[in-house]
Amino acid sequence: MTYCVGLRLDRGLVFMSDTRTNAGVDNFSKTRKMFQWGVPGERLITLMTAGNLATTQALVSLIEERVKAVGDRDPSILRAPSMFQVARMVGSTLKEVIAQSAPVGQTGDAAFQATVIVGGQIKGGAPTMFMIYPEGNFIEVTSETPFFQIGETKYGRPILVRAYEPHMRFEDAVKLLLVSFDSTVRSNLSVAPPFDLMVYENDAYAPLLDRRIEQDDAVYQSISTGWGDALRTAFDQLPTFDL
Repeated sequence: MTYCVGLRLDRGLVFMSDTRTNAGVDNFSKTRKMFQWGVPGERLITLMTAGNLATTQALVSLIEERVKAVGDRDPSILRAPSMFQVARMVGSTLKEVIAQSAPVGQTGDAAFQATVIVGGQIKGGAPTMFMIYPEGNFIEVTSETPFFQIGETKYGRPILVRAYEPHMRFEDAVKLLLVSFDSTVRSNLSVAPPFDLMVYENDAYAPLLDRRIEQDDAVYQSISTGWGDALRTAFDQLPTFDL
C-alpha cells in the first residue's frame, strides 16, 4: 500500500508521497513513488503512483522511454500542448500497461490495478492536477475538490478536510501534509517514511522545493509529537458526557 497527496493552492501545487511497499506483513521495502519530467522555463510535470508495483513501474518506465527520445517516439508528455493532454496520455498508457499484464482484460478492482496523480504546468496554461483511474479515465481538481489522495487515504483525510485552505502558505500546507501522513503512519503499517515532497510555485516551471523527509527529520518529529500532545489537550478541554 502507499499514501500520496496532491494539493492545489492559490500559489501553486504541493505533492507528497511515502516510500513503503509491502508484499505481506514480513516483506517491507522502499521505493520511489514520485517522478518528475520537465523542460526548464516551459513545463514541469509531477506524477505519483499507488497500486500494483509491477504496473506502476511499467507505467513510469514506458513514460521515461518515450521522454528520452523525444524526436523519435510519440506520444511524449514533453510534447503535449496542455496538462489535459498529458493526463490523456498517462491514462492511455496506464490502460495499455494493465491490458498487457492481463490479456483477458482487467477492471479497476482487479489484481493489476493502479491509480495515478499527475500535475504540473505547461506554459500558456494554469497549474493543475488530475487523478487517473485504472481504466484510463480521469478527473481534474476544482475549487470544490482541491486535493487528491491515492493509496491508503482514509486515515489522513479528516485533517485535510478540516484544515485545508486554498490561500494557505506553502509552509502551512507542508505542515498539514505531515500531520496527514503521520496520522496515516500511526494507523497503517503499510505506510511509512521517508516521504518525498515537491512544492511548485505558479509559473516557475521548476520545483521551489524538492526533498526527501526521513523518519528522524527534526521538523517531522516535532510536528508528530506536537500534534499528539495538541489532540490530548483538545480532548481534555471538551465537555464531559454525563452518564
